[in-house]
Order: sequence, then C-alpha cells, then structure tokens
Amino acid sequence: MYNLTVVAYYIYIPLTLLLTWYVAHNLFKNGLVYMRDIFNGREEIAISTNQLFKTGFYLLNVGFALWILEMGIIDNTQEMIEELGQKVGGFSIYLGLVLFFNLFMFFRGKKVARENRLAAERAKLQNAEL
Repeated sequence: MYNLTVVAYYIYIPLTLLLTWYVAHNLFKNGLVYMRDIFNGREEIAISTNQLFKTGFYLLNVGFALWILEMGIIDNTQEMIEELGQKVGGFSIYLGLVLFFNLFMFFRGKKVARENRLAAERAKLQNAEL
C-alpha cells in the first residue's frame, strides 16, 4: 500500500512551483513596462531591477510554499483532497496578496517617476523664462 501523505507532497510541490512560476512570469513580463517608465527608458536598469524583483519573488514564494508544506497523516483519498485544497488554496491566497502588493509597488513607482518628470519640466521652464 502507498502512503497518501507522500502522494499529497508529490502533488503539492509541483503545483505550488507551477503556480509561483505562472504568476511570476506574467507579473514580471508585464511589469517590465512599468520598470521602463519608472527608469525613464533606461533599458538596462529597468531589466536588471525587474530581474532582481523576480528573484526575490521566487525566493519569497517558494520559501513560503515549502515552509507550509507539512501535512498530517492522511488515511484516505478524501482527506488528501481536503488537505491539498487547504494547502494550495491558502498558498494561492497568499500568492494573490503578494501579486497585488507588487502591482501596488509598480503603480507607486510609476506615479513617483511621473511626478519627478513633471517637476523637472517645470524647473526647466522656469529656468528658460529667466
């Protein structure tokens, strides 16, 4: 007979890694647009910063997925499905919160970059008038 707890681990680990990859892939592919704007089109800095954020995202989320890995003894298929539902569901909620936090940071960075550009343009106009 096979150990259902180990089977649950074999399902949980690849599933959480796949979820983490999917969210990171989409977030940072689309987030690069914001990074380019934040860094005024300086491509190398935008790409480097985006990659650093992506690395941190993976470390944080894979670490959390592994940290909450422990499951109790699972005796039947129903218990395994319920345990996986709680673990993967909880991790998905956490991953969604981290995603929205990153989006908030992208929007905040874009706003600050826009305000800095406007201030620089105003200063340039004031200097031109003098």
